[in-house]
Amino acid sequence: MHTEIVGRVEPTIVHWEHPFMHGPFAPNYVEYTATDLEVIGEVPQRLNGVYLRNTQNPVHEPLGTHHAFDGDGMLHQLSFRNGKVEYRNRFLRTKGFEEEQAAGHALFAGLIDNPKIAQRDGWGARGGLKDTSATDVIVHAGSALTTFYQCGEPYRFDARTLEPLGVSSWGAKVLEDNGVSAHPKVCPKTGDLLFFNYSKTAPYMYYGEVNAQDELVHYVPVPLPGPRLPHDMMFTENFAILDDFPLHWDESLLSQGKHKLSYFEQQPSRFAVVPRRHAPQTGVKWFEASPTYVLHWLNAWEEGDEIVMHGYHQKHPMPKQGYDNTGGTLGPDRYGPTIYEWRLNMRTGEVKERRLLDQYLEFGMINARNWGVPYRYSYNMIAHPKHFLFDGILRFDHTTGQTQEYRFGEGRFGSESPLAPCFDASAEDDAYVVSFVTDMNTDRSECVVLDARDISKGPVARILLPHKISSGTHACWADTSEIRGESTL
Repeated sequence: MHTEIVGRVEPTIVHWEHPFMHGPFAPNYVEYTATDLEVIGEVPQRLNGVYLRNTQNPVHEPLGTHHAFDGDGMLHQLSFRNGKVEYRNRFLRTKGFEEEQAAGHALFAGLIDNPKIAQRDGWGARGGLKDTSATDVIVHAGSALTTFYQCGEPYRFDARTLEPLGVSSWGAKVLEDNGVSAHPKVCPKTGDLLFFNYSKTAPYMYYGEVNAQDELVHYVPVPLPGPRLPHDMMFTENFAILDDFPLHWDESLLSQGKHKLSYFEQQPSRFAVVPRRHAPQTGVKWFEASPTYVLHWLNAWEEGDEIVMHGYHQKHPMPKQGYDNTGGTLGPDRYGPTIYEWRLNMRTGEVKERRLLDQYLEFGMINARNWGVPYRYSYNMIAHPKHFLFDGILRFDHTTGQTQEYRFGEGRFGSESPLAPCFDASAEDDAYVVSFVTDMNTDRSECVVLDARDISKGPVARILLPHKISSGTHACWADTSEIRGESTL
């Protein structure tokens, strides 16, 4: 392995005993470029693209109570090309990151802090929060795009080198409405980026589209009854689906500057079906369903008069007794997420619901080429019962109901695991599943590559990394054909 240190950030953290600052969550402060990586097995020649994962890496001693989602952003990337691999990791040097670097200490409040303790105004959906861009990563218009779950600016990076490319120009146009939330989607048919944002002022939510040239081409309000906390979205060929769930801030306390998360189980779940820019602009159509919360969606598509949606329905969205909101109890036992189906009838307004699998799962991925159309397979993370860690992957066949599992092993924790289609794929699962793994037994990290058709056989390749990397949030795969300046093989 040839390793080059290309950067280093010196932390000012004192209280290292915090559960999200050590062990599998220990932050990384050294930026590497590593080539000639050691491989156990063989890297598939048919994989050409990049695996990207976003991560929280707190740099400064927090002003208040540190939450798992408060850290500064860092991208980890493994680049695949003709059977060879390279690794890079880089801090996301957002405006908030650079301000704190200049000050030498924290300036912003954390997720569960009183915003009044912040020494600077934030850019997120909640005043005082720092836009770390540390939640999500996706590739659109040829480059990597990172976003923040409480809304912020769309930061761009070269998908191969991770060199910063600045903020997309359209970001300034939507920042007055709070910017863009995490989990925008790229339509594989049009190349358009579909996104939403939300805020504490009317109309409370907007939906937008950015074309393949990175130009804002559609932006419309989606009025809500009050401030809400949507996290993800989905789309079909002609519609975007946004949500209004009964888990949100207590509006009676917001006027006092208090952000109390409450579950209003007397309120229904509501889904907004919004025409995409190329479809007839018939207005937003709302549907009501049983109360719950969905953190992440799998897919949606049109089927006759119906829109079919698959996502993770939570059996008990608010923490059960003995659980808290500090981030220390983020495992599935806290909220009970299961794969679930909703069918929205566009003609009658009827909603049908059913649970597809009773096992607690989350952070699922599908073949992104099937976003917005019918699909067969999902690859779902098996979460640690108590903590925000992943113990394995479950492949679910939505046609037969059959499952396969791959477990990372005792003391080994994986990452959100995207499907990486072969460049000449002939089927939906003619692909590999990739996942960064942090091994607490060896104090090392690696990337495992699994055959998507049978993940139970274990890795076809284990690619050893130059250091132990911190457990993170979201990830993506982008084929060579999606990266600017690269030709399709």
